[in-house]
Amino acid sequence: MKLLSLFKKTDKTGSDSTIDSNEILEGAARSEGTDAVETVLSLHPQWTLSQEQEYVFRFLANELEPLKPNQISLSGIDIDVEPANGSWLVKSFFRSSLDQTITVGSVELMLLDAEGKTLASQEFDLNELGDIPGRSARPWVFVFTKDNIFADAPPAENWKLAFNVQSMVPHKLELEQAWEDGLSQEQKDALAKVVENMPKLKPREVNFAGFQVKIQDDGSIAASIFIRNGHSKQINIEKLPLELVDATGEIVARGSFNLGPLSVKANTSKPWTFIYPKEMVLKEDPDFSRWTIRVPQ
Repeated sequence: MKLLSLFKKTDKTGSDSTIDSNEILEGAARSEGTDAVETVLSLHPQWTLSQEQEYVFRFLANELEPLKPNQISLSGIDIDVEPANGSWLVKSFFRSSLDQTITVGSVELMLLDAEGKTLASQEFDLNELGDIPGRSARPWVFVFTKDNIFADAPPAENWKLAFNVQSMVPHKLELEQAWEDGLSQEQKDALAKVVENMPKLKPREVNFAGFQVKIQDDGSIAASIFIRNGHSKQINIEKLPLELVDATGEIVARGSFNLGPLSVKANTSKPWTFIYPKEMVLKEDPDFSRWTIRVPQ
């Protein structure tokens, strides 16, 4: 593992980010008691270390503050920049105060500055860390690629590597009150099922997925879509230009909609119906055997 050489004995510049284990580990057994839990160094079984390298890891691990029971924590060490591609190499300990061995799947991690501003965020498959023994601290290097970095340079101090807890819970349906009141429970369940079966969003991705289109008696077209929010925060949409495209790839209707604003909570999909008046319709007899709705380029 060539990344081992990136760790060195250093003054710690990152701070801890800690959450209750139940927030990311379904069905995890809880530790007993309320005393602080010391964590011991746990190295990935595929790593081969010199005596000097192991000393450095052990020194850094011994400096870590104890955890409370039933916590999962990220404790930052330092950050390097990869000269070849501009990636940030964020060195951290992944820590667990649980009694039993755990594994963790894909999770979005955020690099925050002292004011809590997100400097980088990216999804990582934490299965790569392997099995994490109980009451342990496992060192790892999280590589944030350039397209997931939002600052010119990494912070020198008082930064934090944090779990995006919102990314750890299933993406779910969100309904405006009018939809909540106007739909039967069966219809709500059907929409929730559609949302559940959609492809997973990338971190910070927002897209639109159509589920129903209908030509009205007055010649207008009503297109119902899901506004899908992959951000860790709520988004607010004031104005949205949209094109309706049929199976032939031709634009059926085009318009801009004032939404006033429309809010979509973090990690949710909200259904909304956009009605194109007859004067916005550009094509007669569209083929809606397949269709999409998109923001104009």
